[in-house]
Amino acid sequence: MWLPLFLLFTIAAPLAAQFDSEEQPVIREIIVQFSGLANVTEEVVRSNMALREGQRFDDLAVDRDIRSLYRTGLFDFIEVRRAPAPNGQVDLIFDVRPKFRVAAVRYEGNQRIRSRRLQRETTIRANMALNERQVKNDAESIFDYYQKRGFSEARVEYSIERNPATGLGTVVFQIEEGERVRVRLVEFSGNDSIRSRTLRRQMETRRWHLFSWLTGKGRFKDDEFEDDLDSLRDYYRERGFLDVEVDAANVTFEHPSPSRMVITIPIREGRRYEIGEITISGNELYPTLLLRALLRISPGDVFVPSRLDEEVERMQDFYGQFGYMETFVRLQRIPNLETGAIDVEFQIEESERYFVESIKIEGNTKTKSVVIVRELALSPGTVFDSVRMKASQMRLENTRYFEDVRVSPESTTIPNRKNLKVTVREGRTGNLTFGAGFSSLERAVAFVELTQSNFDLFNYRSFFQGGGQKFRLKAQIGSRSSEVVLAFEEPWLFQQQLAFGFQVYRASSDFVSPFYDELRYGFEVYFRRRLIELIDGRISYRYEVVDIFNISPQASPFIQALAGKRSVSKVGLILLRDTRDSLITTTRGSRYEFITEVAGGPLGGDVDYYRLEGRAAKYFPLFEFQRQVVEVIGRLGVVKEFGDSETVPFFDRYFLGGPNTLRGFEFRSVGPKGDFGETIGGKSYGFFSVEYSLDVVEPLRFALFYDAGFVNSGAYDFNPGSFNDNIGFGIRFFVMGSPLRLDLGIPLTGDEFNKRGNQFNFSFGSRF
Repeated sequence: MWLPLFLLFTIAAPLAAQFDSEEQPVIREIIVQFSGLANVTEEVVRSNMALREGQRFDDLAVDRDIRSLYRTGLFDFIEVRRAPAPNGQVDLIFDVRPKFRVAAVRYEGNQRIRSRRLQRETTIRANMALNERQVKNDAESIFDYYQKRGFSEARVEYSIERNPATGLGTVVFQIEEGERVRVRLVEFSGNDSIRSRTLRRQMETRRWHLFSWLTGKGRFKDDEFEDDLDSLRDYYRERGFLDVEVDAANVTFEHPSPSRMVITIPIREGRRYEIGEITISGNELYPTLLLRALLRISPGDVFVPSRLDEEVERMQDFYGQFGYMETFVRLQRIPNLETGAIDVEFQIEESERYFVESIKIEGNTKTKSVVIVRELALSPGTVFDSVRMKASQMRLENTRYFEDVRVSPESTTIPNRKNLKVTVREGRTGNLTFGAGFSSLERAVAFVELTQSNFDLFNYRSFFQGGGQKFRLKAQIGSRSSEVVLAFEEPWLFQQQLAFGFQVYRASSDFVSPFYDELRYGFEVYFRRRLIELIDGRISYRYEVVDIFNISPQASPFIQALAGKRSVSKVGLILLRDTRDSLITTTRGSRYEFITEVAGGPLGGDVDYYRLEGRAAKYFPLFEFQRQVVEVIGRLGVVKEFGDSETVPFFDRYFLGGPNTLRGFEFRSVGPKGDFGETIGGKSYGFFSVEYSLDVVEPLRFALFYDAGFVNSGAYDFNPGSFNDNIGFGIRFFVMGSPLRLDLGIPLTGDEFNKRGNQFNFSFGSRF
């Protein structure tokens, strides 16, 4: 039975194909007709079509051509008709109606803002196809721009003047600017529990003040004000007022003058809720008493939704760190009609315990898998700790090798086993930068720098990338200094958390002293690792040659005796604890550093001395409003000769003054003086600085500061009797990603040589 059917199919299939092809007529001619004015040429229509004369007619091909023509955005209507032709052929008639084209765009009614400026907010231009949706979006963009500029009463409408005879249309934006309103005052009514001053800090809408032209505040903006009302509601709810009402319909706007506005926001606080009875259910693995001990809330506390969410997350993390990672905690809120409080119940659905089966890494096109694996806090066979999983993701993000990192569990076919899946998207880790700058110390400088934070010394096939090493090559030349540095670091030596690095350098300068030029060249090798908790240890060996030359004939005999080269061979130990939230724009945290150096002795070299120095910095956030921060810095140090050295060399003594220490004094002008009043440095010093800063307008910050310090000639002499101090102010902002500091220091206490009036300092980088 199957054989006849097969033969029938093999014979019928070619015949059917032939019959089908014979059914489709040949296209004799394609005719393009225009409805209305033809402001589009026929060549434009045909260039967007695939059908040609002589081809067989195909419905799908016709449909594709219609879609292609619509995609050009040039046509309002397209219709295709078939017309019979001799010899069984057909003619295709494309009837198209082009869109009107834009003849001109006009702005009417704009008195305060020029038409040329409004053009930047629109996309419609002359000679474009006229798209009314695009015109409408442009009108909304103009309205938004007026709102941002403080014209809260602005109105923007549009009209289109079409000329059927020419096929052109003129777009007209009709603008009613209204008054540019400044917010004179924001008031509240009904806020019995929270001060108005506190509520104003939650809002972006602020009263106009002297610096509003910089901050952009003080103007009323509709969309911003709506967000402000939401912020007020959230603020109240976070303080237990769950029934708070802030109704936009009841807000009043009074105008003492046409350009001034007083806003009054009525608030119905409602009652303040507290936490009632706390219960835990569903827990079998751990006793209720233990789980209660995890909670940081108690009956009678104010009911704060965000705190309760944190408690849920804390309890899930507790289960997750022991492998019960799919445990789900649901918070049930139960109003207690008798007490008026809200009882809460933590309903726990415990899961099975999971272990890590394997680690799967995806997306690392250049970074070696071992570089990723060594940052993970989990390994195959260990308990699948969800807390360690989050820590692993944070570690990978902190490497800054990747634009995106996702660490997640992946199901397997093995019971109680999950894979740890790591998905990354490679980021750019190498940079070639060059440029020029100017500072109050080095004057004009030009530099070129090549850095690679994901370097691989032995992987030339991948352009020396992917090994997690650090590489830096910098060359700088300036009017008063020049420098060449080559640096390399392997952060995981022998796949252990032990960093090894070295640098080779050559640096010359003439700003260190007005009496001579200085050249330093040498190398340094070091090891670094985490010792305990947040304390890092760094041990190093440095050998350098210091050459003092071009000594001024007017210099004192003390400085004249410095001429020539001296070698310094020293080892150093640094203990560091750094908890700052950001290395550049720090708002909280601290940094403590203890430095020990020993030069000479069995290490050789021309000088013998040791150094002990402590440095500390603490950052206190005052208010989130305008990100107000207080920075406190303190330093103490001593350097003393030993062995055959008669004294500590001049170039390794302590000096103060300049943009990084006492900003009211010239660079290295604070310290013991020689016979001619020149600063000869000291062996002991102390330094203290406090700085208050706040955002003016992102990324510009304003700072007030006070600096004080002393330098004494004797070792272990910390008598502050000869201290110098200054006050001052400055601004901070970013230039090409680097922080630029501009400071004006005003000296208060100094000596007859260094108190030379106000000092203006500008420099890149942070002070620590």
